[in-house]
Amino acid sequence: MTPDSKKLFNVLILGISFMFIFTAFQTCGNIAQTVITNLNSTDFHGSGYTSMSVIYGVFSASNLISPSVVALVGPQISMFISGIFYSLYIAVFIQPSTWSFYTASVFIGIAAAVLWTAQGNCLTINSDENTIGRNSGVFWALLQSSLFFGNLYIYFAWQGKTYISESDRRTVFIALTVISLVGTVLFFLIRKQEDTKAPGEEDSTNEILGDSSSVRNKLMQAVDAFKRSIKLSFTKEILLLSVTTAYTGLELTFFSGVYGTCIGAVNRFGIEQKSLIGLSGIFIGVGEILGGGIFGLLSKKSRFGRNPIVMLGIIVHFIAFYLIFVNMPSNAPVAPMEGTDDSAYMIPSKEVAIFCSFLLGLGDSCFNTQLLSILGFLYSEDSAPAFAIFKFVQSICAAVAYFYSNYFLLQWQLLIMVVVGFFGTITFFAVEWKAAALLARGSDYSSI
Repeated sequence: MTPDSKKLFNVLILGISFMFIFTAFQTCGNIAQTVITNLNSTDFHGSGYTSMSVIYGVFSASNLISPSVVALVGPQISMFISGIFYSLYIAVFIQPSTWSFYTASVFIGIAAAVLWTAQGNCLTINSDENTIGRNSGVFWALLQSSLFFGNLYIYFAWQGKTYISESDRRTVFIALTVISLVGTVLFFLIRKQEDTKAPGEEDSTNEILGDSSSVRNKLMQAVDAFKRSIKLSFTKEILLLSVTTAYTGLELTFFSGVYGTCIGAVNRFGIEQKSLIGLSGIFIGVGEILGGGIFGLLSKKSRFGRNPIVMLGIIVHFIAFYLIFVNMPSNAPVAPMEGTDDSAYMIPSKEVAIFCSFLLGLGDSCFNTQLLSILGFLYSEDSAPAFAIFKFVQSICAAVAYFYSNYFLLQWQLLIMVVVGFFGTITFFAVEWKAAALLARGSDYSSI
């Protein structure tokens, strides 16, 4: 196997592993609030929104130390251990209790920071400036395939149900736990890259994969990784990209947790309202996969760089936000277990709601594929700290969004995303123009 094919194999395994884990986790997140509102047990007082806020809050703080963890144990072991914690969180729903629910939320927040830092490191190591766009798209398409499979099951299994029984809940979450464990084990198929640097050259990403037996050396690498993260946080490019990243955190919360809950709360959708949650997740996944394929796999044919793709993403999202505003009741995110009989500016349409799911996924893929690509290009020698900062900002904004989702009506949540998305697009343009100027001095821009 040639070095290039070996790297592509690693990217494919990375994507497939994440596909399995997030088939379980994203399906869990999509239905968590709906399942919790259907729990009869008076001993359980948890909230899906609050749990996700805890997860992303801990996630953001843990990104400060995740590069050091990856430096100590390596990306492969980091991802495996993190996958175990993802599986444990999902397993909590088999027989939920308030204390185990929130305890697992804390641990998965830590695990998520390590998992995504290791993922960014692994993706960068297995890419170069000519393949980072392709590999980002391949990974993103495989990752977002997870939205299709789990939600397809939810759509058929919950067809015609207005109440989720204990048996329904246990069947779903046992299956999701097993799926998550399968993805966790697959990380061991990733093949370690050999050092191809000339003697005397240093590369921080290779250092993280280093197999030095010296504990002291590894501790020094961990401390160095932490210092690089702090230093990188205050660079102009990272600060500008942080606004774009903040937007992805807000809209991640909306499409992965809030929007499905809104659909499931609209009584005017009839007996299909619960199964439509699954169908919504499927169409979000279709949008994500389509975007990942077009903007990732075909990136080498682009003559205009990343800006047009990000512009398309924000236009698509603005259209989706407007349609959601006129189609969904304003109190849908905070509706009680009985749902809401209200309407917005039109009679709630199932077709429009599902079309908006597709637009949310397509727009999200535009932003995330291009952020992964530009970070991998600009920080190829500091990938772990760069991706840790990316996830730090994204997760802290997701935590804030999950928190206010408990209280804010739909129109205010949409307005916040419109404002942050507008400024995030502008700041991305500024960084991309600089990246284009840097590349113009070294190689052909169309090869990114």
